[in-house]
Amino acid sequence: MSYLLHIDSSALGSASVSRQVGHSFRAGWPGEVVHRDLAASPVPHLTEAGISARVTDRDRHTPEQAAAVALQDELIAEFLAARAYLFTVPMYNWSMPSVFKAWLDQIMVIGRTLDFDNGPASAGRPAVLISARGGGYGPGAALHGKDFVVPALQAILGDSHTLGLDVTALTPELTYAPILPALAGLIPRHRASLTDAHQQARRQAEEITLRLAG
Repeated sequence: MSYLLHIDSSALGSASVSRQVGHSFRAGWPGEVVHRDLAASPVPHLTEAGISARVTDRDRHTPEQAAAVALQDELIAEFLAARAYLFTVPMYNWSMPSVFKAWLDQIMVIGRTLDFDNGPASAGRPAVLISARGGGYGPGAALHGKDFVVPALQAILGDSHTLGLDVTALTPELTYAPILPALAGLIPRHRASLTDAHQQARRQAEEITLRLAG
C-alpha cells in the first residue's frame, strides 16, 4: 500500500475540530502518511511565472519560472504518489481557507494531474474530506444552501474532468455552539454531530484500508 496524503489547512492548530476529526481517521490508518500542514507551511499562491511556465519549454524558463515549476513538480509528485487522501478543510466565511485553494491551484495542471481526453491519473482513488463549520447547513437549517466548501470541493476533487477522486465528506457542525451564548441551546446537536464525525472518520479509515488491500 502506498501512502496516505494528508493535507491540513486549518489555522486553529490543535483546537481545530477539522484536525481533531482528522486525527480519528489517522488513528485507524495503518500505513504510511505524508502530512502537509498548509497553515504551518503555506504554499504560495499561483503567480504569472507559475502559469506561464506551464506553456513554456523548460530550457527557456526564467529563474522565476524555474522556481515556480520546481514547487509545482514537488507538490504534483507528492499528490500522484499517494493512494488515498485526507483533506481537513474547515469552512471560513462560507468558503475554503485560501491556503488550500493555493495548494489546489499549484497541483491542477493540464497534462499532469488533469487529462481531459483519458481522465486523470488519480481517478477513483479514495479521499476523505473533513470540513467543520460553526453553524448548521443541513436541510431545514437557516444557513442551508450557503455551504460553498463541500459542493465546490466535491466538484474540484471528485469530478471526472478534474482530479476524479472518490470523495467522502464529513461535516461536523455547530462548532460555535459551545462558544457563543446565543447558540448554547444547540450544544447537544453539536456534540451529536461531532461524535458522528469521529465515528465516521474511524470507519472510513477501516473501509479504505480494506479496499486498498483487496
